[in-house]
Amino acid sequence: MSKKSTSLTGAVSRRTVLQGIGAAGLIGAAPAFSRRAFAAGDITIRWWSTQASPDQLAMYKNQINAFEAENPGVKVLFEPTSDEGYPAQLAAAFASGQVPNVLTHLPSFAAQNYYGQGLVEPMDDVIAAIGEQNYFPGANDVYKTADGHYCGTPIGNTAADMLWLRKDLMEKAGIDKKPETFDELREACRKMQGGGIYGAPLPYGLNSMTSLIFIGFIHRAGGQVFSKDLDIALDSQGTYDALEFYQSMREFCPPGASNYSWGESLTAFVSGASATGIYAGRVLANVTAQNPAIADYVTCAVYPTISPDVNPWTFNDFPSVFIPAGASNMDMTKKFAAFLFQPAGYIPQLHAAPGHILPVLKTIANDPAYLDNPIIQKYEPEVELMANAAAKGKNLGYEENGWKPNVKANDIIASNAIAEMVQRVVLNGENAKTVVKDTSDKIESIMAE
Repeated sequence: MSKKSTSLTGAVSRRTVLQGIGAAGLIGAAPAFSRRAFAAGDITIRWWSTQASPDQLAMYKNQINAFEAENPGVKVLFEPTSDEGYPAQLAAAFASGQVPNVLTHLPSFAAQNYYGQGLVEPMDDVIAAIGEQNYFPGANDVYKTADGHYCGTPIGNTAADMLWLRKDLMEKAGIDKKPETFDELREACRKMQGGGIYGAPLPYGLNSMTSLIFIGFIHRAGGQVFSKDLDIALDSQGTYDALEFYQSMREFCPPGASNYSWGESLTAFVSGASATGIYAGRVLANVTAQNPAIADYVTCAVYPTISPDVNPWTFNDFPSVFIPAGASNMDMTKKFAAFLFQPAGYIPQLHAAPGHILPVLKTIANDPAYLDNPIIQKYEPEVELMANAAAKGKNLGYEENGWKPNVKANDIIASNAIAEMVQRVVLNGENAKTVVKDTSDKIESIMAE
């Protein structure tokens, strides 16, 4: 399947770009989309996203209403999916040909994976419509494809595995600085655990959170899953040290952590059931709304490493926007994808979960309207730290700078191979050498498919 886009009519003036969006929303000069599909009427655009909290849904509704008002005859339907469920839902959609028009907030490696199968439309013209000069430098690099296009564009950044801390519990336990190493973190959890409060809410379930989070621990122990050339590098001391540490932390986690995924881990910290947390910036909004008694004591740090000699590694899934190649009404679809970045809608969308999805456009990050948010203002140091960590962040599709993009990363995560490795070693007590070899073989098989 050819991935060359044919939906552009050429470069035009700022006045013409995304005509009808409104002058206040225009970001930069860019190509125009063909108007042929816009005049037909009765067009339906289906929008899927894994981010669908009540506050976010309200902001999406506002964006949808604005787009529909400026594009008579167009109807946008929002359909939530989930971090755990989207691979199966998308597989069914691609198989049936009933694909959504736009997908947002899926990890960058999902876009790379589907593009490698010829299932995703290039996003070059959408990026141009948004204004490539308005992004932070390198923001789109993770979406570069082998054939010279972009398979998606980021709708935000996340620092998904920050270490969240309670300053009041640290003070009570006599801990005078944020943990920077595995040993310091384990000791801090030991001191703070008690009285119905656990030390940490790490996930040990057979799910994507365990896989994604544990990849970070491998890196923070000095290891990696793949080499620069995508040879499997899991069988290393870093993996064994990460497994040993993760096993040592089980006693500081609630009994239910054996089945934890994102929601349970987040709730454990926000509710006050655990002294530390591991999550992105949604913690701030949830604590403010659900447990304001601890709001003044919450802070964060980059997650500790095995030693000061090992650099931090932050998991950024690079929440994406991408378009299935078989989507209907492609011109209007691309117009809507670019519309999602217009300040009037994008800033409220970011404010629906302040500090969780961080802006990828420097024009937005410096916009007084974005900065004028009570949570962002109250937690300015934490938000700045997350922004800096996310900017340097990586994921399995983009493990280190200079690595080849791993278009099989989505399949590896969906297989739960790494989560299964954690369960077999940590929960079942199986031999680590045997399990790591089995996991390497499973990943190798996926890479060969």
